[in-house]
Amino acid sequence: MSARANESLDKDLDRQIGATHRRLVKAIDGRVAAMSLQTKERYFAVLSTLVAKLEAPEKSLREIAQEMVAEAASMILLEP
Repeated sequence: MSARANESLDKDLDRQIGATHRRLVKAIDGRVAAMSLQTKERYFAVLSTLVAKLEAPEKSLREIAQEMVAEAASMILLEP
């Protein structure tokens, strides 16, 4: 693949990621009001843990995903 094609693909992926992030925020915003207090607490715990891990530049996305799957699974299983 040429350098120009790589650059074009990179920019397109950046655009798609941005659009998907906006869709995620909109989808979550649409659900928060209907969540019970317990669900909001668990969601906040998972979300704040994820953000803290993403802010640590020394961790790869793979490491973060593996850790989050393990941590989130236990919280999800508590969901009534």
